[in-house]
Amino acid sequence: MDTTQLQGLIGTLAVLGLLALVVLPAVVGAVHDRRVDRQLERAAEERRASHRVARPA
Repeated sequence: MDTTQLQGLIGTLAVLGLLALVVLPAVVGAVHDRRVDRQLERAAEERRASHRVARPA
């Protein structure tokens, strides 16, 4: 591997590293939002289930 190839490899790795630093917080945020959405849906279902009143026939 000569100097030009090594510089190209280092540049490519640097760009990929910066891309990961930029994308990672967005991915973590999206995963967190989905988890919160699931928790809210579960709480709403439990609330609906607890507020259902059995009507006498």
